[in-house]
Amino acid sequence: MRPFVQIATRPEDDVALTERAAVLDFTGLEEHQLLWARLDRDPFPDLGGEDISGIILCGSPFTVSDPAPSKSEAQVRAEAEISRVLDRVIAEDIPFLGACYGIGTLGTHQGALIDRTHGEPLGAVDVSLTEAGREDPLIREAELPHTFTGLVGHKEAVHTLPPHATALASGRTCPVQMFRVGTRQYATQFHPELDVPSIIERARAYRDHGYFSPNEMEDVFDALRGRDADDAPRLLRAFATLFAR
Repeated sequence: MRPFVQIATRPEDDVALTERAAVLDFTGLEEHQLLWARLDRDPFPDLGGEDISGIILCGSPFTVSDPAPSKSEAQVRAEAEISRVLDRVIAEDIPFLGACYGIGTLGTHQGALIDRTHGEPLGAVDVSLTEAGREDPLIREAELPHTFTGLVGHKEAVHTLPPHATALASGRTCPVQMFRVGTRQYATQFHPELDVPSIIERARAYRDHGYFSPNEMEDVFDALRGRDADDAPRLLRAFATLFAR
């Protein structure tokens, strides 16, 4: 089997390592089947569609809609690399699944309007499939119910999709929770690479990044512990199963 590639843009080594462990767990891939590209520090390896099965891009402390002067060198470097990777993804029809930061990067690349209108604080939200989502091959492979719990925490979101994109899932406060371009390029606003224990661990690492009030952190965690969010991670296993070659 050709390997998949996980793109990471988290400068914090401990958070990046736990994220990689989660992706390995939820995809069911072995270490050698999931290459790791940390684009906040290194270029993407010289790999194309003939070399890999697909690409998974996870969340990030970066926000694509931040004013350019406020972006760090690591963020500027990562976003330039991701744009270059997405050029190749689209040109070569490489399977792609981007989570949270992935919706901002793929959306921006494809001409979506990304802004802070539909940001959501850390929490669990109801995500409902659209009619197109119910028929989508990846979602059907994952056997997602028509409404499921998504774990979120984001400052920006899709405001408007371009005409060629297909909305696959929506939420009450964030209208675009998942979309597809082409036939094999996906992005989610919710985090399929996280379950409740792991999003709590992640939130502790980013408690001062503006996703929630630190004074309310334990109350937010208590609310999360009462939710079942085990459906969304099946997207990762489905992605690895459907597109492995």
